[in-house]
Amino acid sequence: MWQPSTPIQAKIKAYELRSNNKAALTKKLDELKNELGQLRVAKVTGGAQSKLAKIKVVRKSIARVLTVYNQTQKSKLREAFTGKTFLPKDLRQKKTRAIRRKLTKEQAQAVTLSQKKTADNFPTRKYALKA
Repeated sequence: MWQPSTPIQAKIKAYELRSNNKAALTKKLDELKNELGQLRVAKVTGGAQSKLAKIKVVRKSIARVLTVYNQTQKSKLREAFTGKTFLPKDLRQKKTRAIRRKLTKEQAQAVTLSQKKTADNFPTRKYALKA
């Protein structure tokens, strides 16, 4: 019977991957992709049920490795751009389209010269009401 070159691994934990560096993560990713390819071949050739069940675990492990890789990459980029004037668009806050286009507080409170003159010359009247 056919044996994979690397032993079938157990489910990978994301917190264990976070301590790895970029090279280790890419190596792990290559191993998992090779294993997935072997499992798919076994599926086509009519492999054991245990191998077919392993496909899902390997796919999820690949997703975990990629997630950790992308998160670490993004956090390093955030550190690199702290204190800079402009941020790349993918590092900016998402919020909503309407909120992103909303006027800033300074822009909303800005007053034109004619508005200022009108406000100074015609202040709102205060009335003393009789009780």
